[in-house]
Amino acid sequence: MTSPGSFEEWLEAVVSSDKSDPLWRMSAYRFSIYALEWGWTDLRALQPFRTMHAVGDQLYRALGSVAANIAEGYSRSSGPDRARLFEYALGFAREARVWYRAAAPVLTWSVARQRIETLNRISRILLSAIPTERQRRVIRDSK
Repeated sequence: MTSPGSFEEWLEAVVSSDKSDPLWRMSAYRFSIYALEWGWTDLRALQPFRTMHAVGDQLYRALGSVAANIAEGYSRSSGPDRARLFEYALGFAREARVWYRAAAPVLTWSVARQRIETLNRISRILLSAIPTERQRRVIRDSK
């Protein structure tokens, strides 16, 4: 698998069935899936270096957890449930930034900075969504 390229190029190549899911409307989710795809490329680049095996494993797990927690949170009906899972995703995005700093000697600082900036973007989106979701309540039908 090759690197997914720029976000815009990658977005063009995403299959329409993924784009038809309502979850796709959430930009943090789109960026997290993009990050997960280039995370695989980065993991493969780290594999030849024995000292980087743990870094690559932790990095890829953290990236997967960002996307997974956003997806699970989006699927919850109550705001507090969503906020909790979005907070988990935020924590994993921050963790992944640390692992990219650890991987930078192999991946290069230029690549690490680009990855970290995408993770920062995901974090900013989540930091905006969490307070809103925390106040959202489920509206139950009284019939």
